[in-house]
Amino acid sequence: MTRPLTRYLPVRETPLDLRQFVEAAGHNLAQCSHVEVTSSTCHGYLSKMGRKLRTWNRRWFVFDRFRHRLDYYADKLESRASARGSLSFQSIQDVFVDHRQTVRSPNPTLTFCVKTSDRTLYLMAPSPEAMRIWIDVIFTGAEGYQQFL
Repeated sequence: MTRPLTRYLPVRETPLDLRQFVEAAGHNLAQCSHVEVTSSTCHGYLSKMGRKLRTWNRRWFVFDRFRHRLDYYADKLESRASARGSLSFQSIQDVFVDHRQTVRSPNPTLTFCVKTSDRTLYLMAPSPEAMRIWIDVIFTGAEGYQQFL
């Protein structure tokens, strides 16, 4: 049985058990070692295209439903000093697979976009399942998504 790619609408329910939500969407978290999901957070490595040099850099991403933020770090230590960037949920307008291949990616089938009010982040997941999980997770917090609300 195949599952839909995403749920398409942000989830405003509070509290929401993120892990339970992701598993109910058809993801088998036990078989995806690239992503760690708890009741309120999601952690894992993604490659992010740089803004200026347009090169791909591996970053540790943390999605936090309590803080309403998607942060990324230089490494897994998540120290405030190593934080490379942050997105508030309010700025996230859309999350989608880069089917048009708008950027040159080492693996176009694993590349997806997080569109915000002021820029688009191009991200590359380590596996197809990790990409689907991240898209579903990020969309739960996309407070800037107003198309069907």
